[in-house]
This record gives sequence, C-alpha cells and structure tokens, in this order.
Amino acid sequence: MYIETINGPEDVKKLSIDQLPALAEEMRAALLKRASIHGGHFGPNFGIVEATIAMHYVFESPKDKMVFDVSHQVYPHKMLTGRKEAYLSEEHYDDVSGYSNPTESVHDHFTVGHTSTSVSLACGLAKARDLKQEAGNVIAIIGDGSLSGGEALEGLDYAAELGGNLIIVINDNDMSIAENHGGLYQNLKLLRETNGQADCNLFKAMGLDYLYVDHGNDVADLIQAFQKVKDIDHPIVVHINTLKGKGYAPAEQHKENWHFSGPFHIETGEPLYEMTEEDYSDISVNYLLKKMKEDPTVVAITSGTPTVMGFTEDKRQEAGKQFVDVGIAEETAVALASGIAANGGKPVYGVYSTFVQRTYDQISQDLCINSNPATIVTFWGSVFGMNDVTHLGLYDISMMANIPNLVYLAPTTKEEYLAMLDWSIEQTDYPVAIKLPGGSVISDGKEVTKDFSKLNTYEVTRHGSRVAILGLGTFYGLGNEVAESLKKENDLDATVINPYYITGLDTKLLESLKKDHDIVITIEDGMLDGGFGEKIARFYGDSDLKVLNFGVRKEFPDRYDLNELLKENHLTKEQIVADIQALL
Repeated sequence: MYIETINGPEDVKKLSIDQLPALAEEMRAALLKRASIHGGHFGPNFGIVEATIAMHYVFESPKDKMVFDVSHQVYPHKMLTGRKEAYLSEEHYDDVSGYSNPTESVHDHFTVGHTSTSVSLACGLAKARDLKQEAGNVIAIIGDGSLSGGEALEGLDYAAELGGNLIIVINDNDMSIAENHGGLYQNLKLLRETNGQADCNLFKAMGLDYLYVDHGNDVADLIQAFQKVKDIDHPIVVHINTLKGKGYAPAEQHKENWHFSGPFHIETGEPLYEMTEEDYSDISVNYLLKKMKEDPTVVAITSGTPTVMGFTEDKRQEAGKQFVDVGIAEETAVALASGIAANGGKPVYGVYSTFVQRTYDQISQDLCINSNPATIVTFWGSVFGMNDVTHLGLYDISMMANIPNLVYLAPTTKEEYLAMLDWSIEQTDYPVAIKLPGGSVISDGKEVTKDFSKLNTYEVTRHGSRVAILGLGTFYGLGNEVAESLKKENDLDATVINPYYITGLDTKLLESLKKDHDIVITIEDGMLDGGFGEKIARFYGDSDLKVLNFGVRKEFPDRYDLNELLKENHLTKEQIVADIQALL
C-alpha cells in the first residue's frame, strides 16, 4: 500500500504520477471504512482526493500555505500530512478533529468550520508574506457552494488588488450541502459547458486570471495545472470540475444525503442506527407546510441548510415558491426576511445557532431597528448540540437577548414551540426569535393558552418559598428535578418558574419573590456571560436575595464530553442541589 508510506508531503513526491491514482483509491477506501464506522463529512472529502494529492505533489507545504474553506474537505489533506493513522486505525479515529486545526499540524493554518472564509484568510497570509518580502505560494481551496457567502465574494474582490502570488482553487462539484442557488451558478455552469472558454466569466470580470481544469478528478491533469500556476506573480483562479462523493455510488447519486453521514452499512449505504424519534425539524416542516397551504404569504427561508427545518427535497418541491434558499448567506436571509415582513409577508428563517452569529449586524440593523415582524427559529443552540469548537451553539442567548426590539422565546415542550411559532407568524408588532430546546423532544400534550403578546410574563408552575428556580428552555426540566430533590432531602417546597422570555424581565413576579424567598437560581442552556441569569442577578443586586446562576462559562470547548461539560459547569441536579443547600 502506498498510503502506509506517506508520513508527509515529501513522501507524496517520491511516487510517480502513474502511482498516484492507486494512492487515491487507497485513500478513498480508508475514508469509506472510517466514515462507515465513525461518520463525518463524506461527499466533500471523496470529491477532492485527487486535487489534494496533486497540490501536495506540486507545492511545498507548509512553506506553501493551503487554506481550506469550511474544512469539510480536509480529511485527505490530513492523511498526507502526518495524520494518516487517524484514518487507517479505528483506535485513532478520534485523534484528529473534523476540521483544519493548527494545534494538530504545521500544515494547517487556521481553525475553520464556517464557510466562505478561505479567500480572505489567504489574502491576509499573502499580504503578510509580501510585507515581509518572503517567498512562497498561498493557496485558497473553496467549494462552489461556499461562493454564495458574501465573505467569499468580498475576498475575491480584494484579491484582484493584492498584486502578488495567490492561487484560488475553485472546487466546483455543482453542489452546496443541497443544490446551489443563485445567479453566479449559471456562470459556473456556462464555464463548465464551454471548458472554461466562455466570454462571460465571473472571475475575469473581478480582475482575476483564470485557468480551467475539466477533469478535476484526474490527478495528472491537476498536477499539470498546478505546475503552471506555481510561483505565479499575481492572483489566479484555478477552476476544477469535480464529482462530489466520487468513488461511492450512493454518494454520487444522492449528493445531498451524503454531504455528511453517520455510521452506515458500506454494502447498501443504509444507516446503522435508524432515527425514529420525532425531532424539531420534523415538527417545523409539518407545521409550516400546513400553514403555507392555509396562507400563501407564509415563506420559509434557509441559508444553505434546508433540512435544518426538515425541508428535504420532496418537502421543498411541495412548498414551491414559499420556500427560499439564499445559499450560504445568513446575512441575506435575515435582510430578506425583514423585507418580506415589511411588505406584509410572513417569513420564518430557520438557522443553526452556530450560524446565526454570522448575521448579528443584519438582525440588529436590518431587522430590529425597523422592528419588522419576521420569525427566526434557532436550532441546536444547546450543550446537547454540535460539540466541535467551530460549531458550538452556546452563544446565541448572549448575542440575541441583548438586541433591542427582539423578542427571544424559550419553549420547554413541543406544544409551547408550536404555540410560540403560530403567535409569532401572525403578530405584526415585533421581530421574534425562538430558541428550540436541546436534547430529545418533550411533548406533554397540554394545550398552551398563554398570550405571548403580554411580553415578559413568566409562569409559576410550582408554588413554594425560600428557593425560586427559573429553568429556561432546555433546563426547565432540570429545575423541576432540583425542586423534587430539595423536597425529598430538605423538606423544602421550592418555587419553579418557566420564564419563556429570554429578552425581558417579569419585574412584578421577580419583585414578589422578595417577600418569602431567600435564594433565586437560574439555569440556562448557554454561556453565562451576557446571558439570561445575569439579567436576573442584576435585578436583585440591591436586595438581600442571593442569586446563583448556572450555565456554561465563557470559553471555546472543543469536542467536549457532554457529561464532563455539565459537571464542570455545575449543571447536574446533584451539584445544583448541593450549592443551594450550602446557602440555606
């Protein structure tokens, strides 16, 4: 096997060009086995194997710096840069992260997991190189899907003025996570169909040199192209036509399903573990499709991740023009939603917590200053969500709960979520966001009669004294468990409160607690700094009540163990009870 001899890029160069296709097949076989057991980003990595081999064959990493966009496609790069055991040996599968990571290797230059950043980052590397009068190539590797993000276009716009060496590899497989959306993809299609010869050329129009490689999975053609541009003295785009998921038939045929995969049976492609539980994606799409049929002004919006709200290909077709995918452009999604709302439409934008932070300015400026009644549904904003450092859902409360005019709601059950969503879509006074609970869906079957237009009115669900527990969203259930333990261990009847509203205080209720309570605790599913609990603590700052805030400390945890994270932040029932008992 060739891959076993590769301990760094210098070993790739020892192989003949005729041997490299066999190396590519060995790498795909290793990727396939690992993915079937471990899961991970599938299609992007399978499609870029040859290009990665060719780049390391031609360039001199790490002197020549490669910046991978999103880093969904860095597995082959890691295999060739001293980390092959993490892909060949099951016991080492977790030795590396799923993204580029400078702490792992000198061949990685940034920790990157969000899209459309590579060109701008590479421009920065190239500018610093030139200021220091150093040599070396800088290569940005960006997929066609990432081009729909504004930062990618901003980077391309600046690149033309950079003046020195910069190589931008456009990995064009005619796919984002789902199908591409936007006008620029018509030009990419035209360039593919004309072998790069069309007069209409987006990249040339932006002042960039251009080279097209039609056989983007042919390692010899790629080597020839990269040799042409190595040490070039100006910015150039190398546009390569590749196949996402190449080498595994199910992934080639169903590219959207195989962008990322959990463990699966190699022979059939069927998942090892069937997901039978109802989740908030299913709940959202079923509700919204029904709502769309009743009201033609309801529109669902996504920024390149349609299944966040359950809109698989068949559901998108059912929704028709009432479903909009703006590409990987969260800023446009929010501004579009504000515009639709301003003109009488009823937009619902579904977005993962980790990506909503990419559009802070639009939420503040385009939406909330204008106070347009659009709805944002925040998914996976939880310690129970994604745990990679680039995809954490721990910061949305601190970010969104402090923007004026925005009403940020935290349901605790399926029924509360649907009631909030229905109210939000129909009301015309506020921009509203809804933070979905983490973990399994809780459904209690109770009818929700609350009038959410009476802002910042909390609900006391358990009346008691001495200790009041405000369990926000996900951790409302934990609050009830704490109350049960206090009753059992201390014969103390604690008050339990469902706050509902992240963005405001029920001052009347909070004031009333001063009469017969000594301790108020808050539990929230997010970062403490700037969070919900701090608002409560500030309210009681001039009183004798003691306030304990429970949440996650300010940090960037990476690939954390959930139970360890909860314990480290005193987010277990036993720890919270012990902390309360210490104050009683």
